[in-house]
Amino acid sequence: MLSFQFRAILILTLAITSLHGNAQEKRFTLLHTSDEHSNLLPLPLADYHPEKSDNSLGGFARLSSLVNQVREGKKDEPVLLFSSGDFLGGSPFAWLTPLGYSPELEIMKKIGYNAIAIGNHEFDYGPDVLAKYFKRAGYPDHHEHLPLLGANLNIPPEIKLNEIQIHDNFLFTLDNDIVLGVFALMGESAFSVAPSAKPVTIAPPLDVAKKQVALLREAGADIVIALTHSGMDEDYRLASDVEGIDIILGGHYHYRTPEPEIVNNTIIMHSGYYLQHLGKLEIAYDISTGDLQILNAVNNSPYFFRLDSSVEEDPEIAAMTDIYGQQLSDYISSYTSGQIENVGEVVMYSDFPMVKESAMAETTTGNFITDAMRLMTAGLMDVQVDIAFQANGIIRGDIFPGTTKWSKGKITFFDMVSVSGLGMGLDRSPGYPIVSFYLTGNDVYNLLETASLLPLIMGDTFFLQFSGLKFNYDPGKAFWLYIPVLDIPIPAYQSVTNAEIYTGKGVQDLENFEKIKKCDEKLYHLVTDYYLASYLPLVSEILPRLEIIPRNNKGIPFDNIDKTIVKNNGREFKVWQAMTRYALSFENNKDGIPVLPTIYNQTQNRIVKDQAIPLYVWSYSIVVLLIIGLIILITRWMK
Repeated sequence: MLSFQFRAILILTLAITSLHGNAQEKRFTLLHTSDEHSNLLPLPLADYHPEKSDNSLGGFARLSSLVNQVREGKKDEPVLLFSSGDFLGGSPFAWLTPLGYSPELEIMKKIGYNAIAIGNHEFDYGPDVLAKYFKRAGYPDHHEHLPLLGANLNIPPEIKLNEIQIHDNFLFTLDNDIVLGVFALMGESAFSVAPSAKPVTIAPPLDVAKKQVALLREAGADIVIALTHSGMDEDYRLASDVEGIDIILGGHYHYRTPEPEIVNNTIIMHSGYYLQHLGKLEIAYDISTGDLQILNAVNNSPYFFRLDSSVEEDPEIAAMTDIYGQQLSDYISSYTSGQIENVGEVVMYSDFPMVKESAMAETTTGNFITDAMRLMTAGLMDVQVDIAFQANGIIRGDIFPGTTKWSKGKITFFDMVSVSGLGMGLDRSPGYPIVSFYLTGNDVYNLLETASLLPLIMGDTFFLQFSGLKFNYDPGKAFWLYIPVLDIPIPAYQSVTNAEIYTGKGVQDLENFEKIKKCDEKLYHLVTDYYLASYLPLVSEILPRLEIIPRNNKGIPFDNIDKTIVKNNGREFKVWQAMTRYALSFENNKDGIPVLPTIYNQTQNRIVKDQAIPLYVWSYSIVVLLIIGLIILITRWMK
């Protein structure tokens, strides 16, 4: 046994060591969200009940309550809350933006966010609408209270967004005298899907990051934090190539890191999307070495809090969301002539969800949306529509029916249209309008070749869903060669092996098809949304052999895609309207609720991927044989 004197000395030594350690260490906590996408209320909305335990996730009222709990439990150390952008866009609440409201930012100010990055979806309605959104929320005067950050945004001086004075960075001096330097970046992949941002551009993220780190260190920052809207791939590159970034809090990919990752001494954390989780980093800063230590594991504290119904709502934030919910319902009722009176109204019943099983593949949600576009536009125009198509990047997720006792099987308007409610038309009203045009059979083949080619280069965002046809394609026949280092593809234009048009009536079945001839000049009637149609001329510029020419029903090319917008009683006919009409057209159950047909319980082989030996294998083989032959000739010549 230890003597009393020895134990006393040991206790005293530990106490002194502890005091010395505390003197060298200062602590703070970072809270983080990203890709909130205007989801003021929990999802699925069918399950949400403000007074009962339910199966929904998210909502700003729950977030506010949880943030307050963390702050209350850490009165002895600083707590900061950040967002990595895309707080706008996606849910119908985003529609309030062009209607003259700023709900997301007003709520985030109330909750007490410390800084927010600008994401690509903030530009969904264009820079001018975004400028008005910020001005309504009190900017540029509110930057000291809640700075808006975008270090690599190039905003022309002549547009109104420049008046908002979006900051490159911001310095926070904490109560324990730590100085945090925070800057924000939009990634190249994110900006590539923000066409409405023009004339705003971005500067190269890595170059800007190096400059920002130097500026913040020079200004006295002990710790540098990057709020990035770039995705994990670009964040890995940022951490690897730019020295001096201590922490990256990222978004854009809708991904949640199971735990923080360390790359080149930089901590990287992504906290998911739609406010399903609140990310938390508990940090110790050694003032003598400048080292950071993550304390979550030491403190037995989670990295993420799940925002489920066990988190009570902040009544003040809940009251704000109620007001905005009523404003949204009033607009929807007006636009649909009273067909839908409340954003939470049940529009459909289903025993099954429509879930995306994998990337770059046909989906049941894609089938439902494109069927709605094809069939409802045909009914509105009183003319047959042969084909409808939509991109995965515009289809925002899955459609889930309710799962609680009071909501089982029910799908609300909000939950349904949230998957395809992006954008704004030329009429400045929310939602992309449907456009109608004709293509020749040859152009249809070019469209399908494009649909197989672009996702291989640019990812799942550019994968197209279809209604009214089925086709087979072999991705191995899309390129003769692809040089990854140079990112240069050499297209082969041979990926589509078969295409057939649906000749039946109503919902596409597994029969009633006829072949589309590759060089056919026959006209086919197509519909898509305005956003996607605006990309068609770019295909001709990048890949002239895949030229796609939208025409009228006489075969005369349109000189302006604006002329193809479908109207209903003088107003643009939106994709979300087509979905709503389609849902309400189904046969009702005994409770008077339209029932989703079981055909949407699985995909229908509309898009079939074949797999043969890739063309590049033959190409590389020929190149290798030529090199070997050349070596043999040179060797013989030298003899």
